[in-house]
Amino acid sequence: MLSDKGLSTWWARSPHFMNNQDSVIELRIQSNLEYTDLVENITNNLTALAGCDSDQAYFIEMAVREIVVNAIRHGNQLDLDKVVRVSYRFNSERFEVGILDQGQGFDFDHLPDPCDPENLMKSSGRGIFLVRSFMDDFSLARVPNQGTEVKFAKKLSRAQSC
Repeated sequence: MLSDKGLSTWWARSPHFMNNQDSVIELRIQSNLEYTDLVENITNNLTALAGCDSDQAYFIEMAVREIVVNAIRHGNQLDLDKVVRVSYRFNSERFEVGILDQGQGFDFDHLPDPCDPENLMKSSGRGIFLVRSFMDDFSLARVPNQGTEVKFAKKLSRAQSC
């Protein structure tokens, strides 16, 4: 069995990454918070395959976990009949994630500011703020007849990712 380091080195040197072809992985999980650890483990393995350095991997893994928890809890309201879709697309230059819930959505323009003094002591409400600050690209969209989709991406420079 290859170690995580050996595995990421193999992928970083494989012809698949040399021609910068995208790898795509898609998951569908039930709206149960017990699946967040599974998604986190899968994300951890994929960031290793992509050759992310430890900081890049941490930011991507934190972002995925935060948005998946939001999708299950706030989007799908913990409704076990609803699913959350997580899609990953990565190559040697970029790691992208899309997360789609089946909820009713929310007003993106009126998210509370976690830096506002009246919100500083609250135990929630920082997830989207953190993901926006750690990622190079971030978007929120209401997908008609489907739910809310959050997309974000981290650029991976060859010097940092190998």
